Amino acid sequence: MDCIFCKIVNGDIPSYTIYEDDIVKVFLDIEPMSPGHTLIIPKKHYNNLEDIDMDTLNHINKIAKEIYTLLKEKLNIDGMSIVQNNGCVQDVLHYHMHIKPYYNENKGMSVEEVFNILKNE
Repeated sequence: MDCIFCKIVNGDIPSYTIYEDDIVKVFLDIEPMSPGHTLIIPKKHYNNLEDIDMDTLNHINKIAKEIYTLLKEKLNIDGMSIVQNNGCVQDVLHYHMHIKPYYNENKGMSVEEVFNILKNE
């Protein structure tokens, strides 16, 4: 399979992973729309919303809530969007959820800076 997200899950491609468990991997987007733009992907390959099971989907939503709290506490975000694309608007054919933080003022942080802030426990 030539899926970039499966390669990230398998460790073939490095990622700025901020959370991981048996079901999901959560990492920073390397081309973020804003500092802290995060992707949540299931470790098992699902193409899109049509074929993902409800248990995995519910777990992803639970983790999204936890990531929101993390971003709010560590990056002082002022808002957040959750986006999940399907069909012709889906860039990678592996189910994934975008967590896109918003700020009242431009933070201008690099992915590395955000990663270091989030991983600094």
